[in-house]
Amino acid sequence: MTATAGRPPVAGGLFDGPDQAPRTEGFLARVSRAYEHQFLLYRRTWRGSLFNSFLSPALFLLAMGVGLGTYVNQGGGAAALGGVPYLVFLAPGLLASTVMQTASFEATFPIMGGFVWQRRYHAMHSTPIGPAEIALGQLAWIATRITLVGSIYVLVMVAFGAVRSPLILFAIPVATLTGLAFATPIAAYAATQKVMTSFNYIFRFAITPLFLFSGAFFPVESLPSFIQPIAWVTPLYHGVALSRAIALGTIGADPGLALIHLGVLLAFATAGLVACLVAFRRRLEK
Repeated sequence: MTATAGRPPVAGGLFDGPDQAPRTEGFLARVSRAYEHQFLLYRRTWRGSLFNSFLSPALFLLAMGVGLGTYVNQGGGAAALGGVPYLVFLAPGLLASTVMQTASFEATFPIMGGFVWQRRYHAMHSTPIGPAEIALGQLAWIATRITLVGSIYVLVMVAFGAVRSPLILFAIPVATLTGLAFATPIAAYAATQKVMTSFNYIFRFAITPLFLFSGAFFPVESLPSFIQPIAWVTPLYHGVALSRAIALGTIGADPGLALIHLGVLLAFATAGLVACLVAFRRRLEK
């Protein structure tokens, strides 16, 4: 690749491209520049998104947890849910699922838009900010965004009386990790796409089915036996199970299982992160 005028080539690795100028700021400072860009964009839209963040969990918990939950509890369904009311069973599952959906959206259209529509990533890359810093800044912003969504969801859960343990605060970072387990590989895929219809398959055949069949609304054990293993290998199942164990205060009953859930989420997020770094570099330096 021909070096740009005024930007002498330097040896690069995964975090530095071959045509990038010598840095005057540290790596984390350059990541913060990319992150700051996303934060400044959000300052214009936070009011509307904050309202939706409260409205969505309130409507779901009211309709499903309180409305449908009344019939589930009257029909003796609490016995199949570990002896807790349906609202209490449902809420932590919806926490992880909602954060997953938000993370998946943030990792699709905004990422492709940065390459194709606004081309802001190319503008950043014309400065000393490299592809890895751009990717990490974007992912750090997604983590911030979904942590905010998860925190608001927990507040709504408390308002509905759907919290049984003060450990619920630890469910927020678990939900964030669940979101990143989806956001990082999806962002890597989005960095390779040029048309938005490419995401239809993700939402129709992955996100929506997982939302319905990963244990958020009913125990996975109630699914047909041949479907259960499919749920077990998905990150959302592990996020839902770990969030529910924390929210119900039962995580200490089987710490080994909790570590397995955590390990699966970390594995998906880490693999997706590496793929995202590679995808951003290839797209920006081709």
